[in-house]
Amino acid sequence: MANAGLQLLGFILAFLGWIGAIVSTAMPQWKVHSYAGDNIVTAQSIYEGLWMSCVSQSTGQIQCKVFDSLLNLNSTLQATRALMVVGILLGLIAIFVATIGMKCMKCLEDDEVQKMRMAVIGGVIFLTAGLAALVATAWYGHRIVQEFYDPMTPVNARYEFGPALFTGWAAASLCILGGALLCCSCPRKTTSYPTPRPYPKPAPSSGKDYV
Repeated sequence: MANAGLQLLGFILAFLGWIGAIVSTAMPQWKVHSYAGDNIVTAQSIYEGLWMSCVSQSTGQIQCKVFDSLLNLNSTLQATRALMVVGILLGLIAIFVATIGMKCMKCLEDDEVQKMRMAVIGGVIFLTAGLAALVATAWYGHRIVQEFYDPMTPVNARYEFGPALFTGWAAASLCILGGALLCCSCPRKTTSYPTPRPYPKPAPSSGKDYV
Protein backbone atom coordinates (compact mmCIF):
# COMPACT_ATOMS: atom_id res chain seq x y z
CA MET A 1 0.00 0.00 0.00
CA ALA A 2 2.88 2.37 0.72
CA ASN A 3 4.28 1.82 -2.77
CA ALA A 4 0.85 2.49 -4.30
CA GLY A 5 0.52 5.72 -2.30
CA LEU A 6 3.96 6.87 -3.42
CA GLN A 7 3.04 6.07 -7.00
CA LEU A 8 -0.20 8.04 -6.75
CA LEU A 9 1.61 10.99 -5.18
CA GLY A 10 4.14 11.01 -8.01
CA PHE A 11 1.39 10.94 -10.63
CA ILE A 12 -0.48 13.83 -8.99
CA LEU A 13 2.67 15.96 -8.72
CA ALA A 14 3.65 15.25 -12.33
CA PHE A 15 0.11 16.00 -13.53
CA LEU A 16 0.09 19.33 -11.67
CA GLY A 17 3.47 20.12 -13.22
CA TRP A 18 2.07 19.37 -16.68
CA ILE A 19 -0.85 21.74 -16.06
CA GLY A 20 1.61 24.37 -14.84
CA ALA A 21 3.67 23.99 -18.02
CA ILE A 22 0.57 24.64 -20.13
CA VAL A 23 -0.33 27.71 -18.05
CA SER A 24 3.23 29.02 -18.22
CA THR A 25 3.40 28.59 -21.99
CA ALA A 26 0.14 30.47 -22.48
CA MET A 27 0.93 33.33 -20.09
CA PRO A 28 2.22 36.55 -21.70
CA GLN A 29 4.35 37.62 -18.68
CA TRP A 30 7.60 35.80 -19.40
CA LYS A 31 9.51 39.03 -19.03
CA VAL A 32 8.27 42.34 -17.66
CA HIS A 33 9.65 45.81 -18.22
CA SER A 34 12.19 46.88 -15.63
CA TYR A 35 11.76 50.22 -13.86
CA ALA A 36 15.41 50.47 -12.89
CA GLY A 37 16.76 53.90 -13.75
CA ASP A 38 16.20 57.57 -13.16
CA ASN A 39 13.24 58.09 -15.47
CA ILE A 40 10.59 55.80 -13.98
CA VAL A 41 7.27 55.73 -15.79
CA THR A 42 4.58 53.76 -13.97
CA ALA A 43 1.67 54.82 -16.19
CA GLN A 44 2.05 51.66 -18.23
CA SER A 45 3.47 48.19 -17.84
CA ILE A 46 5.11 46.35 -20.74
CA TYR A 47 5.55 42.60 -20.76
CA GLU A 48 6.23 39.89 -23.31
CA GLY A 49 5.52 36.20 -23.61
CA LEU A 50 6.23 33.43 -26.06
CA TRP A 51 3.40 34.39 -28.37
CA MET A 52 2.66 38.09 -27.86
CA SER A 53 3.73 41.38 -26.30
CA CYS A 54 1.32 43.43 -24.21
CA VAL A 55 1.03 46.94 -22.78
CA SER A 56 -1.08 47.49 -19.70
CA GLN A 57 -2.20 51.06 -18.99
CA SER A 58 -2.79 52.45 -15.51
CA THR A 59 -6.45 52.81 -16.45
CA GLY A 60 -6.75 49.02 -16.76
CA GLN A 61 -6.72 48.89 -20.55
CA ILE A 62 -4.55 46.12 -22.01
CA GLN A 63 -3.36 46.01 -25.60
CA CYS A 64 -1.62 42.90 -26.94
CA LYS A 65 0.06 42.23 -30.26
CA VAL A 66 0.70 38.68 -31.43
CA PHE A 67 4.08 37.98 -32.97
CA ASP A 68 3.29 37.78 -36.67
CA SER A 69 6.42 36.35 -38.28
CA LEU A 70 8.04 33.21 -36.93
CA LEU A 71 11.25 33.79 -38.86
CA ASN A 72 11.57 37.30 -37.45
CA LEU A 73 11.85 36.01 -33.88
CA ASN A 74 15.19 35.51 -32.18
CA SER A 75 16.60 32.02 -31.79
CA THR A 76 16.10 31.96 -28.00
CA LEU A 77 12.38 32.58 -28.31
CA GLN A 78 11.99 29.97 -31.04
CA ALA A 79 13.90 27.36 -29.04
CA THR A 80 11.91 28.14 -25.89
CA ARG A 81 8.66 27.74 -27.79
CA ALA A 82 9.74 24.41 -29.23
CA LEU A 83 10.97 23.01 -25.91
CA MET A 84 7.81 24.00 -24.04
CA VAL A 85 5.55 22.50 -26.71
CA VAL A 86 7.63 19.30 -26.77
CA GLY A 87 7.47 19.13 -22.97
CA ILE A 88 3.68 19.50 -23.01
CA LEU A 89 3.27 16.79 -25.67
CA LEU A 90 5.59 14.45 -23.77
CA GLY A 91 3.61 15.11 -20.60
CA LEU A 92 0.39 14.15 -22.38
CA ILE A 93 1.93 10.87 -23.53
CA ALA A 94 3.29 10.24 -20.02
CA ILE A 95 -0.19 10.68 -18.52
CA PHE A 96 -1.67 7.92 -20.68
CA VAL A 97 1.30 5.58 -20.16
CA ALA A 98 1.51 6.13 -16.40
CA THR A 99 -2.26 5.73 -16.01
CA ILE A 100 -2.02 2.21 -17.42
CA GLY A 101 0.69 1.37 -14.89
CA MET A 102 -1.10 2.76 -11.85
CA LYS A 103 -1.96 0.11 -9.27
CA CYS A 104 -5.39 1.61 -8.73
CA MET A 105 -6.33 0.94 -12.38
CA LYS A 106 -7.67 -2.33 -13.75
CA CYS A 107 -5.38 -2.41 -16.79
CA LEU A 108 -2.81 -5.22 -17.01
CA GLU A 109 -3.91 -6.76 -13.73
CA ASP A 110 -2.79 -10.20 -14.86
CA ASP A 111 0.81 -9.09 -15.50
CA GLU A 112 2.05 -7.19 -12.45
CA VAL A 113 5.60 -6.79 -13.75
CA GLN A 114 4.46 -5.30 -17.06
CA LYS A 115 2.12 -2.98 -15.17
CA MET A 116 5.00 -1.67 -13.04
CA ARG A 117 7.13 -1.22 -16.13
CA MET A 118 4.44 0.96 -17.71
CA ALA A 119 4.45 3.16 -14.59
CA VAL A 120 8.24 3.46 -14.78
CA ILE A 121 8.12 4.34 -18.48
CA GLY A 122 5.53 7.03 -17.71
CA GLY A 123 7.83 8.37 -15.00
CA VAL A 124 10.77 8.52 -17.40
CA ILE A 125 8.68 10.42 -19.94
CA PHE A 126 7.58 12.83 -17.20
CA LEU A 127 11.24 13.34 -16.30
CA THR A 128 12.05 14.14 -19.93
CA ALA A 129 9.14 16.57 -20.14
CA GLY A 130 10.24 18.31 -16.96
CA LEU A 131 13.82 18.58 -18.20
CA ALA A 132 12.60 20.09 -21.48
CA ALA A 133 10.60 22.73 -19.59
CA LEU A 134 13.50 23.37 -17.23
CA VAL A 135 15.95 23.90 -20.09
CA ALA A 136 13.49 26.21 -21.86
CA THR A 137 12.84 28.41 -18.84
CA ALA A 138 16.49 28.47 -17.77
CA TRP A 139 17.60 29.40 -21.28
CA TYR A 140 15.02 32.19 -21.54
CA GLY A 141 15.91 33.50 -18.09
CA HIS A 142 19.62 33.47 -18.93
CA ARG A 143 18.89 35.59 -21.99
CA ILE A 144 16.98 38.12 -19.86
CA VAL A 145 19.92 38.39 -17.46
CA GLN A 146 22.37 38.84 -20.34
CA GLU A 147 20.33 41.64 -21.90
CA PHE A 148 19.76 43.32 -18.52
CA TYR A 149 23.47 43.59 -17.71
CA ASP A 150 24.50 44.36 -21.28
CA PRO A 151 25.83 47.95 -21.31
CA MET A 152 24.63 48.32 -24.89
CA THR A 153 21.00 47.78 -23.83
CA PRO A 154 19.20 51.06 -23.07
CA VAL A 155 17.88 51.45 -19.55
CA ASN A 156 14.30 51.86 -20.77
CA ALA A 157 14.56 48.62 -22.81
CA ARG A 158 15.57 46.25 -20.01
CA TYR A 159 13.36 43.47 -18.73
CA GLU A 160 13.16 41.30 -15.62
CA PHE A 161 11.76 37.86 -14.82
CA GLY A 162 8.00 37.62 -15.21
CA PRO A 163 5.47 35.45 -13.33
CA ALA A 164 5.27 32.96 -16.21
CA LEU A 165 8.96 32.18 -15.84
CA PHE A 166 8.56 31.31 -12.15
CA THR A 167 5.48 29.25 -13.00
CA GLY A 168 7.54 27.35 -15.57
CA TRP A 169 10.30 26.64 -13.06
CA ALA A 170 7.78 25.33 -10.53
CA ALA A 171 6.06 23.20 -13.19
CA ALA A 172 9.35 21.69 -14.34
CA SER A 173 10.29 20.85 -10.73
CA LEU A 174 6.94 19.14 -10.14
CA CYS A 175 7.26 17.08 -13.33
CA ILE A 176 10.76 15.97 -12.41
CA LEU A 177 9.79 15.14 -8.83
CA GLY A 178 6.65 13.29 -9.87
CA GLY A 179 8.50 11.37 -12.57
CA ALA A 180 11.17 10.35 -10.08
CA LEU A 181 8.54 9.02 -7.67
CA LEU A 182 6.93 7.04 -10.49
CA CYS A 183 10.30 5.57 -11.36
CA CYS A 184 10.46 4.20 -7.81
CA SER A 185 7.83 1.67 -8.93
CA CYS A 186 10.52 -0.25 -10.76
CA PRO A 187 10.01 -3.96 -10.08
CA ARG A 188 12.69 -5.46 -7.90
CA LYS A 189 14.55 -8.46 -9.15
CA THR A 190 13.71 -11.56 -7.18
CA THR A 191 16.66 -13.71 -6.23
CA SER A 192 16.16 -17.26 -7.44
CA TYR A 193 17.75 -19.96 -5.37
CA PRO A 194 18.55 -23.39 -6.84
CA THR A 195 16.16 -26.15 -5.98
CA PRO A 196 17.64 -28.33 -3.22
CA ARG A 197 18.58 -31.80 -4.44
CA PRO A 198 16.87 -34.60 -2.53
CA TYR A 199 19.14 -37.00 -0.71
CA PRO A 200 18.95 -40.57 -1.98
CA LYS A 201 17.07 -42.86 0.33
CA PRO A 202 18.99 -45.89 1.55
CA ALA A 203 17.97 -49.05 -0.26
CA PRO A 204 16.25 -51.60 1.96
CA SER A 205 18.43 -54.58 2.80
CA SER A 206 17.24 -57.77 1.23
CA GLY A 207 19.36 -60.11 3.36
CA LYS A 208 18.66 -61.47 6.81
CA ASP A 209 20.11 -59.90 9.90
CA TYR A 210 22.79 -62.01 11.48
CA VAL A 211 23.47 -62.00 15.18
